Amino acid sequence: MSPVIHWFRQDLRLSDHPALRASCASALSRGLPWLPVFVWDPTQAQATRWVDARMGPHRRLALHQALTHLDRSLRAHGHRLLVLQGEPAQAIGQIVSDTGAAEVWTEHLPAPQEEAADRALSSAASLGGWRWERLEQGGLFAWDDLPFDVQDTPDVFTSFRQAIQRAGLLAREPVAPPPVWPPPMWPRPLDASVCALGVDRWPEALSLASEVVNAEPRASFPITESEWHIGESIAQAHWSRYLSNALPHRYKSTRNGLQGHDFSTKLSPWLAWGAMSARQAQHALQRWETEHGASESSGWITFELLWREHFRLLHAKHGRRLYQPSGLSDLPHPTHDAGAFMRWCAGRTGHALVDAGMRELESTGWLSNRMRQIVASYLIHDLGGDWRAGAAWFESRLIDFDVFSNQGNWAYIAGRGTDPRGGRRFDPDKQAREHDPDGRYRRMWGDS
Repeated sequence: MSPVIHWFRQDLRLSDHPALRASCASALSRGLPWLPVFVWDPTQAQATRWVDARMGPHRRLALHQALTHLDRSLRAHGHRLLVLQGEPAQAIGQIVSDTGAAEVWTEHLPAPQEEAADRALSSAASLGGWRWERLEQGGLFAWDDLPFDVQDTPDVFTSFRQAIQRAGLLAREPVAPPPVWPPPMWPRPLDASVCALGVDRWPEALSLASEVVNAEPRASFPITESEWHIGESIAQAHWSRYLSNALPHRYKSTRNGLQGHDFSTKLSPWLAWGAMSARQAQHALQRWETEHGASESSGWITFELLWREHFRLLHAKHGRRLYQPSGLSDLPHPTHDAGAFMRWCAGRTGHALVDAGMRELESTGWLSNRMRQIVASYLIHDLGGDWRAGAAWFESRLIDFDVFSNQGNWAYIAGRGTDPRGGRRFDPDKQAREHDPDGRYRRMWGDS
């Protein structure tokens, strides 16, 4: 019987997942089986112009954890996650052909590469006579609720924030997982070009990640420890702990810390892999504020979620322009010193604070927001590196890589995004005096 396919992409959870609810409801209404899939693109582990692998070992470990937890959740409802390998549009097209699927549902990701895959699948659906549906759901706000058209999103963050606040816009309530699940379908093995694996036989690039990533006792986000794994229930437990310890009331004063577990929310890896939605995080915070009182500090967490939302909407508005050498600016193409870039990646620039940050990133897949700004600024404004190379390195190494925030932040610091001041240089010596006055961070991540 022809199934309804649900393609998990970035939202690797069951709750607050409108596309998931819709795909299940459609299968139930038509009396069809339901098939959840994820596509692993092997090119993610291959070298690019700038980096040795588009998805480095810590990111692959994070994905492996997220998929393992997702599959475990699906099995509790009688389903198994089918992992496909290949270029996403081809892999989805092949599974549709092999199973005779009637529908494919997924979430919308307004980034250039994902949009290209969606256009290809939309065309294939029209030619093949099957239904292709994607829902916009990854942000804090529903696009229909915005006080402006997405294409009219204010480029400057302050204007965006003020427009949201004037409209009194609130995130919609998160939705529960599907109340009823359709019957499962597990197809026959596919051919080698689009390999159906399941969790008993992971793609090697993912399964080996846990073997090459070592436990790091200095890590601010110790992803190898079970309570820091990427998974829906773990994300919820972490956020509950953060709130119950009243940490939002001190967030603003600690958020520029460099080292430790609680100086920042640490939500970003779970948000990046969709183990928790921005709406879930925001509504839990609002409930906590109702009970314990809102403060300027707790409000700063909402401020950070708005930044994340702004970068997502800027992608929907500007698309590929954000990936051009000049970004959104009229500046000439950036210069690039390949040797300096390699030293920066390796933590061998000669500046102790910058090198400490780059070593932490390589060792743990994590870097504080303050250190990200410092090392990014140093590559662009002190070493003459191409901002796109830095963005590619962060994409490869950060466990919380988010395409919207990463590209947006690098363009912003380079003066090729929407910063009204035309870019930001962070004086590394001043930053060291202000944020590492006793040198503890530099000693912790010093050359060993």
